[in-house]
Amino acid sequence: MKSALKRWHERVALQALISVFLLTLAMVPAAAVAQNLGQQPATGQAVQGQQAATPEGTFLNFVNWVGNVICPVAAGLALVGSIVNWRQGRNYAGWLATAAGLLMVSGGLRFIEYLIQNAQAVG
Repeated sequence: MKSALKRWHERVALQALISVFLLTLAMVPAAAVAQNLGQQPATGQAVQGQQAATPEGTFLNFVNWVGNVICPVAAGLALVGSIVNWRQGRNYAGWLATAAGLLMVSGGLRFIEYLIQNAQAVG
């Protein structure tokens, strides 16, 4: 017989997984628009206002790569790890916290990128 706490954990995990799935479905149109480059090729692109050969451009490209590629992929893998641990009856909260933390890092880097691109001189 399962304890009440274990059933509660399973319900919360199931609700969290359904929420993530529905949010992912809701974000597909926004992601498709965000990734549209139009007629402009994506090869050889550097950060806006920088050249890829400069240290600043290289660093900003690395930060964008971490925020836009590495963190979301790692968060997806951590989510899969939490599902596997949940199905096997093991502790999955650490995996979920890792996935949330990676998405927060990605979102924070994207927010900083947004602030930099839309900055205006004060004074």
